[in-house]
Amino acid sequence: MIIAVPVDFPDSALAAEVLDGLASVEETLAETAHPDDELLTEASRHLIAAGGKRFRAMLVLLASQFGDPKDPRVIQAAVAIELTHLATLFHDDVMDEALIRRGSSSVNSRWGNSVAILTGDFLFAQASRILAELGPEAVRLQAETFTRLVTGQMAETIGPRPGQDPLDFCMQVITEKTGSLIACSGQFGALFSGAPAQIADTIAVACEQLGVAWQLSDDVIDIASEEAQSGKTPGTDLRQGVRTLPVLYALRSTVPADARLRWLLEEADLTDDALLGEALGLLRGHHAMKESRSDVLNWALGARTEIMRLPDVPARAAFLALCEFVEKRTG
Repeated sequence: MIIAVPVDFPDSALAAEVLDGLASVEETLAETAHPDDELLTEASRHLIAAGGKRFRAMLVLLASQFGDPKDPRVIQAAVAIELTHLATLFHDDVMDEALIRRGSSSVNSRWGNSVAILTGDFLFAQASRILAELGPEAVRLQAETFTRLVTGQMAETIGPRPGQDPLDFCMQVITEKTGSLIACSGQFGALFSGAPAQIADTIAVACEQLGVAWQLSDDVIDIASEEAQSGKTPGTDLRQGVRTLPVLYALRSTVPADARLRWLLEEADLTDDALLGEALGLLRGHHAMKESRSDVLNWALGARTEIMRLPDVPARAAFLALCEFVEKRTG
């Protein structure tokens, strides 16, 4: 099941081609996650079957439009990217002790942490096998990307260093943990479609900035939405004690009138529904939300600037539509 990103691409032929490509990615994912071990098969397919936006695979397919999108390496690259992303989700759920993933029980809650970790390792190994077939450059880029991703996850786990600005730390984590794999997605699409290296590099920069903007947008929506726009219940990050961008901006305030909000964010037990609701209400009317939305727009603008350097083909307009979608969903 694919939950497509709700973006109206300006070119209907391109949209149809991307959807066809995503269908091929989905079919190959199911085939790839089919080892001989029965439990490993069931566990690996559990999250694949739960669906997802396949956002990274979509970026691979869009970026391939700047070369030959019919190159068979493109689908393989998209599958490798998705397998890597899925592997990180298995590990994330163990670290976060998550019970639900994409509306279904998480693998760790259903089969235990050991099975979840090993399944994530298996999916990463499958991605590596595909990349080895694509050549040493694919392996090198994936290794560099995974190094950044793990570095970001480690930083998030340990927390800011003494004296490190919390906002700078937050952006470091998002750029490394989220932006890196999204950047690699765009770079893979261009690289394995035979697009010029300069175009692949430009797309990588644009996708990284778009990925950061997307994550920051999710953080704003988690506070601002009355519904589960981001695919999770509003206030989820607050309840889990995650200090996202709006929270960090609010904690910087020295205004006496914000004392109650600062107490809620720093000391209160936000697993209590009443306290969580109060914190959400105060945050929604706070200038921290305006500052956070401004950051989303700045990152989206950076992506736009890079995208405008690309050749004027339908895929460029599609990338710009993604930027516009991120801007609009933030409010």
